[in-house]
Amino acid sequence: MPIHAYAASGPDAPFEPFEYEPGPLGYGEVEVAVEYCGICHSDLSMKKNDWGMTQYPFVGGHEVAGRVAELGEGVEGLEVGQRVGVGWNSASCLRCDQCLSGYQNRCPDAEATIVGRHGGFADRVRAQAAWVIAIPDEVELVDCGPLFCGGLTVFNPFVENDIRPTDRVAVVGIGGLGHMAIGFAKAWGCEVTAFSTSPDKEAEAREMGAHHFRNSRDASQLAAAAGSFDMILVAVNVALDWDAYIAALRPGGKLHLVGAAEKVSATVFPLIMRQKSIGASPTGGIVTARKMVEFCARHAIKPTIEEFPMSEINAAFEHLESGKARYRIVLAAG
Repeated sequence: MPIHAYAASGPDAPFEPFEYEPGPLGYGEVEVAVEYCGICHSDLSMKKNDWGMTQYPFVGGHEVAGRVAELGEGVEGLEVGQRVGVGWNSASCLRCDQCLSGYQNRCPDAEATIVGRHGGFADRVRAQAAWVIAIPDEVELVDCGPLFCGGLTVFNPFVENDIRPTDRVAVVGIGGLGHMAIGFAKAWGCEVTAFSTSPDKEAEAREMGAHHFRNSRDASQLAAAAGSFDMILVAVNVALDWDAYIAALRPGGKLHLVGAAEKVSATVFPLIMRQKSIGASPTGGIVTARKMVEFCARHAIKPTIEEFPMSEINAAFEHLESGKARYRIVLAAG
């Protein structure tokens, strides 16, 4: 049966109804019936071919929440009708050193759900079984899609940097990524500080779990935070006063980027003298994704979403591009 989707024929073209024949379900693959699919800023970047790797017609969508529709040969551990999610990655080799070490997201042969294949702005989508993540009963499907990309992206740094409940964590940017990072940091047990250029977000940031709020446009507030944080998680894609944020780290602290700023320019000597470091990470591996949704279920963590029917996908993209989304957009299939 054909898959019915929404595709853009070019970077400036609208999404229009589109159907394609997926062919036989491959060995080890799962077909997922899409019930909800989030819109990530990466979908917008891919639609516009900002990264030079988009193929048209382009069917985006890599924050899928739905149910198993069909199992390919050799698939175990999943059942038809089971609630599952699919994120940025849809396959990896499962044989290389990275995969066998639990870093499937760093596999040289990893396949992205919307790169060279059609994604979840559709009634069905396919992925390798290992990357199809079971959703706990405590998590609502409508909330789940953004967790599999944005949520995993900001959860992974807590794991990779061995963050402890006694640590002090700052989140730069209260947007699609940052608002979920605040929730994770609070549930982790950390003392949480939110940095934002929008002072009107202070009350909301505190409701999300921030203990403190600082206006990042105010240089004196940033200077006053010197030596404060074990990790500063940068969830924005703009240039910052990198040296000032490095100064805000405690000895041994980590400046961790998940927002795709064009470049980082920093003075090295303060890094050496206090053994501070700058790092970054992409989404997360399979086990980390499973732990992330279990953590969300345990602590009732969910993104703040705005819901659109998938038939209104172009209006949803306009809302995203205008910067008005609070804070993740989810398309409802059907």
